[in-house]
Amino acid sequence: SITLRHSETLARMTGAAGIAPLGASAFRLVNVNEREGVAAYCAEAALDFGFVAPEAALADFRLVAFDMDSTLITIECVDELGALAGKKDEVAAITAAAMRGEVAFDESLRQRAALLSGLPEKALKQVYEERLRLTEGVEPLVARLKETGARTLLVSGGFTYFTERLRKRLGFDRATSNTLEIVRRRLTGHLKGEIFDATGKAAVVRETRREMGLSRDQVLAIGDGANDLAMMAEAGTSIAFHAKPLVRAKATFCLNHVGLDGVLNLFP
Repeated sequence: SITLRHSETLARMTGAAGIAPLGASAFRLVNVNEREGVAAYCAEAALDFGFVAPEAALADFRLVAFDMDSTLITIECVDELGALAGKKDEVAAITAAAMRGEVAFDESLRQRAALLSGLPEKALKQVYEERLRLTEGVEPLVARLKETGARTLLVSGGFTYFTERLRKRLGFDRATSNTLEIVRRRLTGHLKGEIFDATGKAAVVRETRREMGLSRDQVLAIGDGANDLAMMAEAGTSIAFHAKPLVRAKATFCLNHVGLDGVLNLFP
């Protein structure tokens, strides 16, 4: 957790003119002159940080796109379905490889769906009700976005069963994802229609941006895995949330320790 010592040390390192508290868990340094050493210090102290323009505000973003699994929620739904099928280790290993960018997402999803073949349809409800948890800070962030009038997208390589429920629960404007094929109340191990992958996620963000007549600078995208990179590239600002190294390296900002309400500290 952040301390007064942390803020004072960073103020000295950066030559800041002042320290402005942002609640109990964050602060803003005023008129920073130096950046060298900040990343290393924050990594050692397990602190999140960002160099943000003084005038930047959440209201600058008119379109905000979220990934679902391990971003908006704390779990990977497909892994939890795999657990109910007695194959969690196999499914989770494929998920991890895909999120690191080691396996093509569409192929990885086909492999994972196949491992779910024969699972009762009621397993979807069981995962949603018993295992799915919102990531800390989701609700205050979404509430603030509603106040600013931003349009919100849930763009996921996961499954419609979960995205549609979360869309309604949180009041998102749109959700797009993949649909599992179900026959006689059991998963067949196949997906219905084309796979919604990284390209699809990027296309939804791009098309929505154009429909709204927005510039890239008015778009914010938040994700954690390799299949989020194309979507994040469509946004002027991207946030890697508890993300894989490949994603952290390419994002505008990284939140590795705090909840999603950390976005509100970056952009008041």
